[in-house]
Amino acid sequence: MFVISLNQQKILEREKTSVIEIDGSQKSGSGTILRLSVALSAILGQPLHIYNIRQNRPQPGLRPQHLEAVLTAAKLCDAELEGAKLNSRELWFKPREIKGGDFKAEIGTAGSIPMLLMTVLPICAFAEHTVNLHISRGGTDVMHSPTINYMRHVFLPTLKRMGLNTNLTVHRYGYYPKGMGEVAITVRPCRNLKPLRLEDFGEVETIKGVSVCTFLADRRVAERQAKTANKYLAEKGYKADIQVVNDKSNPLQKGSSIVLWTETDTKAILGADAIGALRKTSEAVGREAAEKLYAEISSKATVDVHLADMLIPYVALSEGSSVYLTRALSEHLETNIWLAEKILNVKFTVERVDELYRVKKAS
Repeated sequence: MFVISLNQQKILEREKTSVIEIDGSQKSGSGTILRLSVALSAILGQPLHIYNIRQNRPQPGLRPQHLEAVLTAAKLCDAELEGAKLNSRELWFKPREIKGGDFKAEIGTAGSIPMLLMTVLPICAFAEHTVNLHISRGGTDVMHSPTINYMRHVFLPTLKRMGLNTNLTVHRYGYYPKGMGEVAITVRPCRNLKPLRLEDFGEVETIKGVSVCTFLADRRVAERQAKTANKYLAEKGYKADIQVVNDKSNPLQKGSSIVLWTETDTKAILGADAIGALRKTSEAVGREAAEKLYAEISSKATVDVHLADMLIPYVALSEGSSVYLTRALSEHLETNIWLAEKILNVKFTVERVDELYRVKKAS
């Protein structure tokens, strides 16, 4: 029997025949509006009409990764679709029940696999049964997206604290421009999302990391990334345990990335990552990630700047009051709050507390 919390029940009791109307040019005008709108439409069982999709981006409309995210979301809830084609700026999404089961997605470019996951993961949380999703021919570590190891070691462990249990396996790393990455995720439905209360950074307990390179071991890329990150953090007084991975999973696309994260004695997890690129040295990649993580640690925030916006849909759907601190009020954070309030009729407050922003969802 699928059980939901009182707060979730109130949300789901809204009139299901009414259409959610979303102007995709509002706020950031980016793909985050599409991803979150589709996810919440599926969870509510309410039809969605979204127009001006990605209006503020250089190439507006549905790109391959956005289209595949929509198609995968539709599979999860057996939705009817209109306008689901490349470059489309308008979409109608009419969901049915989210039943669970085995599903496949194929992006076909270096489009971000983590971004596709961010679209479908909230939907999977509300499935009747366990969801097994296999995603292929995409990018695991690409620009303008969290890396797959950030998802594994920062995002998903934080969701586990809210009651959402997942298992993510990387079968093949994928980078720009060919992609060809492959991952599998198992999601066990969460019958009652717990509130997230992270009001105190506390003290750093550990700093860990994963530095990975694919078919670049001869140049010691992963090792050099890790060494530079370790050196930078040591200069700041911190010792890091960074795993070096010389990967051979994808002979079609060389590449590299590094993710670093800290865990504090108050159970906060903050992360930072960086991706290799042509004419970008391994040392530059390692230092970039280390500088980002040190900025998070120094701020005494309880979630990093990227996790702050990624958590909004889960916090919005959870029972009770949630609160956390972030060092920056990003465009994505503002957009996700605006959209969650608009669709779910919940209320967030954001207030400046010294050098941080306190994000709170009322009970």
